[in-house]
Amino acid sequence: MIKILLADDHSIVRNGIRNLLEKEENIEIVGEARNAFEVLEQLQSVTPHIILADMNMAGMSGTELAQKLNSDNISIKVILLTMHDNQLYVNSAFRAGVQGYLFKNIDASELLFAINQVHSGRRYLSAELSMRMLDQFINQNPEASVSTGDVEFSSRELAILKLIAEGHTNQEIADMLFTSKRTVEGHRQSMINQSGVRNTAALIRFAMQHGLL
Repeated sequence: MIKILLADDHSIVRNGIRNLLEKEENIEIVGEARNAFEVLEQLQSVTPHIILADMNMAGMSGTELAQKLNSDNISIKVILLTMHDNQLYVNSAFRAGVQGYLFKNIDASELLFAINQVHSGRRYLSAELSMRMLDQFINQNPEASVSTGDVEFSSRELAILKLIAEGHTNQEIADMLFTSKRTVEGHRQSMINQSGVRNTAALIRFAMQHGLL
């Protein structure tokens, strides 16, 4: 059972999300809060797995809440709901310890997918924003590659690597990039071979150590 605490200063938004999530057999809403301070109060009596929070709460933002939980060594995951699509906001959120960054206009299936991904220990970035950033990267760097010694990843490989790190399957990545699952598998194996690691987990670790993610 995934226990979730909802945090948003608009009761109509909380009610809508609650009504949606309560239909899921594996999700339990354990609390609601109007702001981050109420979240911190409720954490004295409830222990959710995930806090689903509005990014722009008054007094303390969702990003600041995640940062406080992280600094206090409270291992509760935070998913932000926002309309901000600026990459600076995204970078700031994930650096603060946020595990999920979602647009408020996402459909129910993506919200549920993100919750399950984050609960499984993965990070998740809204699919619309992922594709926008990916398109921007590819358009600005059509022939770009990144080299770390004897290892050189193409822009396409880097795009796939980013999606792998977000927890997407080969088929999901293929669908996002309008290519085949076999092509994605080939790029994944090529990156593993180039970096000299044994599996995908080691590839992600290699990429983080060399600043590729």
